[in-house]
Amino acid sequence: MLSRYREYHGKGDAGAGTLRRQPLGVLPVILLLVGVLISPGRANAQTQNTCLACHSQLDPPLQVSPGDFTNSIHAQKGITCVSCHGGDSSSSDPERAMSKAARFRGAPERKDVPEFCGKCHSDAAYMRGFDPSLRTDQYSQYQTSVHGKLHAKGDTRTAVCIDCHGVHDIQPPSDQRSRVHPLNVAQTCSRCHADAAYMKPYGIATDQFADYSASVHHDALAIRGDLTAPTCSTCHGSHGAAPPGVDSVARVCSTCHVFQAQLFDSGPHKDVFGAMGLPACVTCHSNHLVQHPTDAMIGTAEGSICLKCHTEGDAGYIAAGTMHDDITKLDSAIARSDDLLGRAERSGMEVGEARLTEADARDDLMKARVEIHSVQPATVDRDIDAGLKVAATTYQAAQNALAELRYRRKGLLVSVVTIVFVLIGLYLMIRKLESKEAQ
Repeated sequence: MLSRYREYHGKGDAGAGTLRRQPLGVLPVILLLVGVLISPGRANAQTQNTCLACHSQLDPPLQVSPGDFTNSIHAQKGITCVSCHGGDSSSSDPERAMSKAARFRGAPERKDVPEFCGKCHSDAAYMRGFDPSLRTDQYSQYQTSVHGKLHAKGDTRTAVCIDCHGVHDIQPPSDQRSRVHPLNVAQTCSRCHADAAYMKPYGIATDQFADYSASVHHDALAIRGDLTAPTCSTCHGSHGAAPPGVDSVARVCSTCHVFQAQLFDSGPHKDVFGAMGLPACVTCHSNHLVQHPTDAMIGTAEGSICLKCHTEGDAGYIAAGTMHDDITKLDSAIARSDDLLGRAERSGMEVGEARLTEADARDDLMKARVEIHSVQPATVDRDIDAGLKVAATTYQAAQNALAELRYRRKGLLVSVVTIVFVLIGLYLMIRKLESKEAQ
């Protein structure tokens, strides 16, 4: 009866663009509502889910939490148990509910999971009904990945859809509860890649997660909450996961660090690294354990990464020392100016304009620190010289402000002394006048 009503009236917006027949009138609608209200058993039979009622009582791995499933993206989009497994979720008879007549398929075998999920997620027309922006190339991408290629060879231990996304509790990647939310991706990958026993047959190191957890990228993502900061899938891909080779590491890093990559390409290291088979960025910065860059990373002091390749006296050694000394010089000049401006500020002097100008010196310092990727001291010196001039100007402004402060203090002291002498003179004059009146 309800279907006939929908046939005539449409359902919500779905019938807005279709030809509608004339309404049946008010009385049939009332009869329809009354019929539903007086038939609770039938209404319950249409809405009950015996799949969840049964599986919520089973032990893992057959147990399914009704709460998890109800809150999943599939359930919210109207995807039910029978959508994936077939069967009849309205029947309380297990034999009927899981019968061939009801097209019960059960759970797919692990080897069939990617293709099983791909039946829907690779169907652009079908997925467009849920979200036109959703990609539908995940399965084809997966087939090109290391995971997919191993799976195609019969390796059922390698990752499939459910290992990363879950099964009955799948959430959209934008949901922080999702296993593939940016904050959770590294932890999800580590379930396999940090397990030494599990990864032993593949000969892959298992320290990636520990290194990443101590990196500047993890700090930006997990501590400072920058969801654009790199995580595993940012560099390795997600469905088309493949470890970047020597030639592609620089391209992966350059997607974020564009200017640094351009400077590196313009310098001598590009050809040298290529000839030696060294990956560009990783050689100096590592891959998973990327530390916050410091000035100590370059130069000739112990701990400098330049000393990994260069020895005392060679051109690279001299260039490294020059660039480090120049950057340190500008950093010290800015600190010296900043300290003096701070003293002036705390004394109540107006140095706002000098503070704004000082920001230019900091910009020059930042540029110089980036320019070192070109390994060209002359280019670095250009920014250093500009910054030193600005720092000298702001330092002079701070000196002038303090000189003005001293001048004001001297003027205040003279004024106070003068006022005191005037008051004393007035007091003596008043006393003298009072003495005369008393006589």
